[in-house]
Amino acid sequence: MAQPRYQRRKEDRPDEIAAAAMEAFAEHGYAGTKVADVAKRAGVSKGLMYLYFKTKEELFKAVIRSVVIPRVAALEALMESSGLSSEAWLCGPFTEFAKSLPGSHIAVIVRLMIAEGPKHPDLVAFYWDNVVSRGLRAMSNLIERGIESGEFQRSRLTEQPHLIIMPVVFSVIFRLIFADKSLDTDQLIDTQTDLLIRGLKDPADA
Repeated sequence: MAQPRYQRRKEDRPDEIAAAAMEAFAEHGYAGTKVADVAKRAGVSKGLMYLYFKTKEELFKAVIRSVVIPRVAALEALMESSGLSSEAWLCGPFTEFAKSLPGSHIAVIVRLMIAEGPKHPDLVAFYWDNVVSRGLRAMSNLIERGIESGEFQRSRLTEQPHLIIMPVVFSVIFRLIFADKSLDTDQLIDTQTDLLIRGLKDPADA
């Protein structure tokens, strides 16, 4: 008899359930995922799972907490501790992070938010508060640090940290829609980052 894929210590169960839910959401979408199926994947009873997550919405938030938020938090911590200049940080750690997103589990969550978010405003608000707003705030802080150090000049570009994130979002959406991957998303991110840095350094050049 086959054993459940997830079967470890009690304290690991929430993470195991979240991992199983991630697989289920990726395969069936939010609406198409049944709590009973997640419980079966996780190797726990439906009743036991409800001890950890009362609703499917809580379960989806747990997936965001386990898959997305740690990566955002790690990026924030790296930015704060790094001795790199703002330009070097954008060209290095940020670009490396950005290139990893289009083919990651985060892309699956973005797909679900686009497809089913309008029907679940609480999930959209949760994603905004814990992911998007944090990312924009981190980019704003990075730009401000670059202005203070003399790397960047204050301009209309410095008021739009969204521009740094947009090529990542576009790359994720493009890869999700067009499975042939005809766009070189790495090159797109490199090119857009280079253009933005030029504009931040010399607004007239933008």
